[in-house]
Amino acid sequence: MGKFTRGVAAGAIIGATVGMMVMPQLDRRTKRSMRKAGMKMRNMAEDTYDGMMHWSK
Repeated sequence: MGKFTRGVAAGAIIGATVGMMVMPQLDRRTKRSMRKAGMKMRNMAEDTYDGMMHWSK
């Protein structure tokens, strides 16, 4: 389980770094749509995690 968690954390850090490098070159509309898609993905991940935790109890 520790390797998986480290992999997820490393992926998040790498993704955030690449995002920060790319974002200044994008226009305002693209930034807004990417931010909105990111929020949707985060909400879906939270819902999935909550569902799995509820199911495992």
